[in-house]
Amino acid sequence: MLDFAAIDFETANNCPTSVCSVGVVIVRNGEFVDSFYSLIQPEPNYYYYWNTRVHGLRQEDTENAPVFPYVWEKVAPLIEGLPLVAHNSPFDEGCLKAVFRCYQMDYPDYQFFCTCRASRRHFGKLLPNHQLHTVAEACGYHLENHHHALADAEACAWIAREIL
Repeated sequence: MLDFAAIDFETANNCPTSVCSVGVVIVRNGEFVDSFYSLIQPEPNYYYYWNTRVHGLRQEDTENAPVFPYVWEKVAPLIEGLPLVAHNSPFDEGCLKAVFRCYQMDYPDYQFFCTCRASRRHFGKLLPNHQLHTVAEACGYHLENHHHALADAEACAWIAREIL
């Protein structure tokens, strides 16, 4: 796969609509050509302790952030015509569909590919697990700042370029 957009969402709580950050990396002809990151005011707007423990974001980080439709106005032109790639794509695709429904936006039927599933096919039992940082390392990418949406999208893009 040479042309795609890797995407990652972080959520504030257990609701799939509670996206609080997004990272996107655009790959064309196998080259990283653009990226985008934004905080998002989640809906519903509260944070679970466990989510904050994972990604470090708190309510005060996103209290002045734009709501999802305004962020997506910037993302949509970047990813237009590209398949989307995510590590554990059912999570990210589920969040995207849920937040589109929440804001009564028309969902454009994005095509998703999953680097976690691809890793299971490609590496099988050669890896101790198929978590993002483990697979990224196996593909020659050292993931720093894990669970920052842009860092995770970059790792996902690297994996997709290597094994999809």
